[in-house]
Amino acid sequence: MKRLIVGITGASGVIYGVRLLEALRAVPDVRTALLVTETAAKILRAETDLGLEDVHALAHEVYDPDDFFAPIASGSFPADGMVIAPCSVKSFSHIAHSHADNLLLRAADVTLKEGRRLVLVVRETPLHLGHLRRLVELSEMGAVILPPVPAFYYRPKTVEDIILGTVARVLDLFSIPHSLLPRWGENEKAPPPSLLKPEHPRGRPSSRDRRRRPCRS
Repeated sequence: MKRLIVGITGASGVIYGVRLLEALRAVPDVRTALLVTETAAKILRAETDLGLEDVHALAHEVYDPDDFFAPIASGSFPADGMVIAPCSVKSFSHIAHSHADNLLLRAADVTLKEGRRLVLVVRETPLHLGHLRRLVELSEMGAVILPPVPAFYYRPKTVEDIILGTVARVLDLFSIPHSLLPRWGENEKAPPPSLLKPEHPRGRPSSRDRRRRPCRS
């Protein structure tokens, strides 16, 4: 039985946290403890048709971000790790400085101090030097920085496909089996026609064709 803490913070992309919870709920031997910040709840209403109660229903345990007496505030809570998806700049900056002014940040700090895996799905872009330095500090402390960068080898056709690609990477980091997408080398397809026979727009000749033309005197 694995126990994961899932945090959803006030960054755009709350759907990453929602789809992660759905994927984890489908695994019989995984239990989740959920924290949703106040700003994340507002973004949930802005970016999806879901209510906070819908997201809470996906987790086995739900904690108030202001409840410092919750079990997950202690290193004695038997968790295998924590995922924050999405993770806001404010949140990862606080974690980098061990500034735990809510339960989500405290749980992340505990995860690091106990040597457990902390995965941060940092969606912000572009990043300035201050952001990058905080992320380097977190990596040096043991956190895994996982920006939701899409892969294209499995030919995603929808936004949902791209989201699930990131969720799959998170599950892989915790050795949780899934079939969300084919792995590299599985279900190989032939390259699309545009790669097999490059076409030149509007009949424009290739560089080789141009080289074959006789020079005009």
